[in-house]
Amino acid sequence: MHYRIDRRAMLAILGGGLVAACSNPVGPMTTVSAPGPSWPTAPNPAFDAWVDGFRARAIAKGISPATVASAFRGVGFLPGVVERDRNQTEFTRTLEDYLAIAASEERITKGRAALARHGGTLSAIEARYGVPANVVVAVWGLESFYGERRGNAPIISSLATLAFDGRRGAFFEGQLIAALQILENGDVTPAGMTGSWAGAMGHTQFIPTSYLAYAVDFNGDGRRDIWSDDPTDALASTAAYLSRSGWERGRPWGGELGSSAANSGTPVSVIQPQPGGPQFAVFRNFSVIKRYNNSDLYALGVGHLSDRLAGGGPLRAKFGPDARGMTLDDRKALQQRLTARGFDTGGSDGVIGPKTISAIRDYQRRNGLAETGEPSMELLRRLG
Repeated sequence: MHYRIDRRAMLAILGGGLVAACSNPVGPMTTVSAPGPSWPTAPNPAFDAWVDGFRARAIAKGISPATVASAFRGVGFLPGVVERDRNQTEFTRTLEDYLAIAASEERITKGRAALARHGGTLSAIEARYGVPANVVVAVWGLESFYGERRGNAPIISSLATLAFDGRRGAFFEGQLIAALQILENGDVTPAGMTGSWAGAMGHTQFIPTSYLAYAVDFNGDGRRDIWSDDPTDALASTAAYLSRSGWERGRPWGGELGSSAANSGTPVSVIQPQPGGPQFAVFRNFSVIKRYNNSDLYALGVGHLSDRLAGGGPLRAKFGPDARGMTLDDRKALQQRLTARGFDTGGSDGVIGPKTISAIRDYQRRNGLAETGEPSMELLRRLG
């Protein structure tokens, strides 16, 4: 059985994309350090006319003419943003697949290194807000791969394009007004305000309205800077968000049923997102994580990754074979054997995505087989 995953939850663990476009208040991505697509503008007289009208509305809402003029200098219509907004595909993944990505060995290794590298700062953040360092770093890891995938889209152009396009015009116009307020406050320049194509910004992917409500200047330099390579303010802002959302200091998020964390009190509920898979006892802090992203799988991803970052082990309960009769280890072996034969699957995490499907089809075509792109035990055995 598959579990339909909220797009934001999936895009978060894949390294960015859509967080701001969902109803969830926090975002995913400035990115001098993160590669990404280019965002060419295209002539669009209707967009230009919309911008002229919006300028007047922004000034009427209290944004200074100087800020509006500076923000919109060089702004243009981004067809690539509209294309992404209109061509969003649903993800259907199992919990096993989701956790395989969210708590991959690479993400665990990088996260533990980040905990060590920023230990002093994270300890100070934890002391002030009560949110454990490993939880804050787990959010960071899922939202932007520890700052490596923050996004490079120009936020003002992106939000203006989405507000003009109209599918969720009122929402994005509100985000655009908030972005102008951020610029007016002097926290960032228009050129430095970059992020995901849908408007989420920084290491832990705040949309503009959430930034205004929750971002903090933790290092005391006078700016709430979530965009720079220094993640201090972004990490503190995440802790502040969770704290103000009701985080209970000293309490766990939950844990796999039977674990010490799960036995630390009376849980709010016991959930089993994937039939036949592990069960989890969850506490109030699990619901607080969902305030960041309203998805059980996202909250489990943050919780489980945070446990692994703190030295915890893998889940004890095993997931059964999938609908094709393949276990996660079988799928990993299939990817490894395809890659060894020159059919690149883009990694061997056991998650069957577009690159693995393409590799299977290429192998099938090369060997005169029906091009289904479907993994199977028969194919695994054939690859030897």
